[in-house]
Amino acid sequence: MAQLRRELSSLGLVAPEFLDNDALAVFDADVDGAVRAFQQKRQLIVDGVVGPATQRALLDARWRLGDRTLSYTLSAPMTGDDVADLQMRLSGLGFNTGRPDGLFGDTTDAAVRQFQRDSGLPEDGVFGADTARELGRMTRRPLVTGGRPHYLREYDQVRTSGPRLRGKRIVIDPAHGDGDPGWVVDAVRAADLVFDVARRLEGRMTATGMSTFLTRGPGQNPSAEERAARANSLDADLLISLHIDGTSSPKASGMATFHFGTDSGGVSTVGENLAELVHRELVARTRLLDCRIHHAAWDLLRLTKMPAVQVELGYLTNDADRNSLLSPEFRNTIAEGLLVAIKRLYMDGRDEPQTGTYTMSDLLAHEESVRGLGS
Repeated sequence: MAQLRRELSSLGLVAPEFLDNDALAVFDADVDGAVRAFQQKRQLIVDGVVGPATQRALLDARWRLGDRTLSYTLSAPMTGDDVADLQMRLSGLGFNTGRPDGLFGDTTDAAVRQFQRDSGLPEDGVFGADTARELGRMTRRPLVTGGRPHYLREYDQVRTSGPRLRGKRIVIDPAHGDGDPGWVVDAVRAADLVFDVARRLEGRMTATGMSTFLTRGPGQNPSAEERAARANSLDADLLISLHIDGTSSPKASGMATFHFGTDSGGVSTVGENLAELVHRELVARTRLLDCRIHHAAWDLLRLTKMPAVQVELGYLTNDADRNSLLSPEFRNTIAEGLLVAIKRLYMDGRDEPQTGTYTMSDLLAHEESVRGLGS
């Protein structure tokens, strides 16, 4: 607890304390408020609980570019705000660091090596004093913010892949599983409902010729890191994560959609575009309350290399939402809406019909019409 207070104090979230360890080891109202403020700032679930995600974020937040030597190792890639700053700076200079996610992976390693090579430095992939000095000489601030260079690369991949769904590789992530049922109301488990939606979506995707993969079976519950690693290993084009929310208040209702993004400007803009398409399509079809689109830096969205969205398909703790979710026809509507949203992403405005009106038959007919175009 003393260490937590010191970490929050170093971030300016609680006043500096000069007390002995016993006095510091208290999770009081000041610490609770500071933890919640930190979680809000980092787009984490604001619950005041210092769980694994919050602990990792606290560790990342203490690093500033230049505080330590950065390098890539296959066993344990480094993470931190300093890595995100490095990615943004290199990206601003035109180097491909991938998504500015604060993870020093192979793409960032390649960008550092390219920068070193272009600068006449030893090409070792280590961001140490010499490389930091050269980067500081060229620019003190990123030339481009908002993840735009990465967006152009992501967008070009979507554009050049063509409007056909056949051959696209999509990962479907039903949340929870095994010993984690998610929210449970009247013996109805969120984990079972999202898995059912995932299977319905999988069937429709297969009918279009897409290659689909689930991150879990009905009796499995991999971690967010394991789910992201599976998607990355499959070289997937997109990831759709399905969740159902809940709260202590029975009045809370509606659906929300999330994509990767940070307040510092890092964003998966194709992910944001997909989130807008998914959200607009599902709200129009289901008539669930519109809880809007948000960016977040949750591990599943941060660690996946492909554009990814997380959809909260209503509140199990709300009677109206729950009754809708219990209907097989409603879950079919969700699955079809998700498929149409993905189709819209690849159509990129070409012959795009009105939101909520595109049917499975329309989609299959369009797939057939572009069959001979070589897309």
